[in-house]
Amino acid sequence: MSSQFDLADLRAFVAIADLGSFRAAADAIHLSQPALSRRIEKLESALGVRLFERTTRVVALTTIGRDFARKARQLLDDLEESLLAIKEVAQTRRGVVTIGCVPSAVYYFLPRVIRRYRELYPKIRFRIIDEGANEVLSAVVRGEADFGINIIGAQEPEIEYHAIGKERFVVACHRDHALAGRKQVTWAELRDHDYMTIDKSSGNRQLLDHALTELPQRPQWSYEATHSQTLLGLVEAALGVAVVPELAMPHTSHPILVSIPLVDPVVTRTLGLIRKRGRALSPAAQHLYGFLAEEIDKEAISPIPAG
Repeated sequence: MSSQFDLADLRAFVAIADLGSFRAAADAIHLSQPALSRRIEKLESALGVRLFERTTRVVALTTIGRDFARKARQLLDDLEESLLAIKEVAQTRRGVVTIGCVPSAVYYFLPRVIRRYRELYPKIRFRIIDEGANEVLSAVVRGEADFGINIIGAQEPEIEYHAIGKERFVVACHRDHALAGRKQVTWAELRDHDYMTIDKSSGNRQLLDHALTELPQRPQWSYEATHSQTLLGLVEAALGVAVVPELAMPHTSHPILVSIPLVDPVVTRTLGLIRKRGRALSPAAQHLYGFLAEEIDKEAISPIPAG
């Protein structure tokens, strides 16, 4: 494109297309006719096409101009709708947003994002459904949560799934444990230690069991619990080692807990934003949904590569 154009140029073009007259359009958008003509010339130059056929009496859209007018109107309408929704949140700064979220993300990811959000919108209130992956999915499907942060849902026809990050599973151990100084640990090596795991009702457990199907030497558990945080409490009491998502580990220096990468195999899980397909969110929920997607690169989990 030989030059750039802006929203004001598009609005000028749509005004002429709607009113069929440069003079009427100039009056409607409070521009002089020469200024309006310059905007159309700039737009046509940027696009490399003629949008109007001009005579001394008639202004008519070209074939390309008619098609572009339809698309320009839709673009401006969509933009206005989005700006109005954001303006409503910014002006009222009120509303309740219900989020379903797997516990590990609740503990160490979601609070930091909410803190940043509340600095901008301090009167937004939050209801958090902190449950396992299956319960979070059900809450979103039933409409009990506006949206969710989950490790499952990508294959569900009722769900829109937006992958936001990937994390690996790690070994959590006490700082005085024999493995604490290791740079990495294999799954087979866990057989020699008291091993803790999430129970079979957990989405994490299902993911791990599937990933380790071909592993000939799988560790046998000594402790089983419903939540990763329970396992970390047992680790702090020096009762053994636990396999947890990396996100479940404290991201600041911890006086007791140590995190070690697991290999052979490396097992990862994908975290995503989920919402019910076709359901319109409130302005506050929609704005927070977009905010979460934008803020993910500031967190510890790795963003999903584009494409």
